[in-house]
Amino acid sequence: MELLRGAIRTYAWGSRTAIAEFTGRPVPAAHPEAELWLGAHPGDPACLETDKGEVSLLDVLAADPEGQLGAVAQARFGDRLPLLVKVLAADEPLSLQAHPSTAQAIEGYEREERLGVPVFSPIRNYRDTSHKPELLVALQPFEALAGFRPAARTVELLRALAVSDLDPFIDLLGSPPDGAPTDVDQSDADGLRALFTTWITAPQPDLDVLVPAVLEGAVHYLNSEGGEFAAEARTVLELGERYPGDAGVLAALLLNRISLAPGEAIFVSAGNLHTYLHGVGLEVMANSDNVLRGGLTPKHVDVPELLRVLDFTPTTEEMLRPQTRVDGPELIYQTPAEEFAVSRLTLDGDYLGHEVDAPSRHCDGQGPQILLCTEGLVTVHAKSGKLTLHRGESAWVPSDDGPIRVQAQRRAALFRATIGL
Repeated sequence: MELLRGAIRTYAWGSRTAIAEFTGRPVPAAHPEAELWLGAHPGDPACLETDKGEVSLLDVLAADPEGQLGAVAQARFGDRLPLLVKVLAADEPLSLQAHPSTAQAIEGYEREERLGVPVFSPIRNYRDTSHKPELLVALQPFEALAGFRPAARTVELLRALAVSDLDPFIDLLGSPPDGAPTDVDQSDADGLRALFTTWITAPQPDLDVLVPAVLEGAVHYLNSEGGEFAAEARTVLELGERYPGDAGVLAALLLNRISLAPGEAIFVSAGNLHTYLHGVGLEVMANSDNVLRGGLTPKHVDVPELLRVLDFTPTTEEMLRPQTRVDGPELIYQTPAEEFAVSRLTLDGDYLGHEVDAPSRHCDGQGPQILLCTEGLVTVHAKSGKLTLHRGESAWVPSDDGPIRVQAQRRAALFRATIGL
């Protein structure tokens, strides 16, 4: 078990204060810090702080894959760590994006390899052959857009904005024509696909008329009533100010507007269109960097490829929130992901002042663990010894060093990510 030093990624939408403050470094940071990567992704691996100095987690895994990962994980995923942990700090909205399924990732990666697109080229869509399901847990209040909401509810929103230029588009979400499928979800999906495709591929002169009209409608709505769609209207105005004339502003009208309190989470599966708007959260995902963008960004946008991977099946906020269960001091976030499992250990009350067993209930009973202290101070006991984590510090526990026990004198919280079931 060793301290794990994460790799900081600087993007324009990041925060100059959140990650720096969380990790105990000077505030403000020199550049906007968007993500802290805690894992073994080749693009930015974390480092172990050993007696011999810093060592890349990638190199540690290569030297002893079975001891680090465990036999079961190695048999399932090979010699690579299948998960990636991030602390994400969004001061501005991220790009409108989705991630591919495994089959789509394999096909896309091989296609771009044949075309000779360098893996780290800014126009590359597929940097690996993995899908990228992800769980986001709010560490502070967090705002997001995710998943196409049911069409009937979107019709209510568009009508509430009272923008006559939207009327022809509302019709695309209306009742299916005679002879069309009567399944509600399929009908909604067909309508959402038609409307999203129309907007995302619209000529710029058309967007330069429609987007300002929608923004004006949002202003009138907020000034006149500010009712049930106030959050959606404010979000559209914020996006329209940052990205004038961007089709992604219109696409935002089709997605669920979600507010997460600390500890609450959403799970984003393949094909789910989403963007994170503001806040600090913990992301745990499959170890992939495959992103298809559709707007709200100066980065590479590939609309045809995004349309290939999108899932237009309508969903609700409740469907995006994972079920949780409590086992002693541990809150477990239940997801279908095989690559990762996530829980939060809260040490308080009767759990203070003594060692608390925290056996891994995943993979082969042990498996590797990435630990992140988000509150207080926690001492972690493993076979090799003990390690004290302050808020913002993380640790790598190899499979052959578990199980662990944890101890705190005052209220503390520790997130744990390991291999899924």
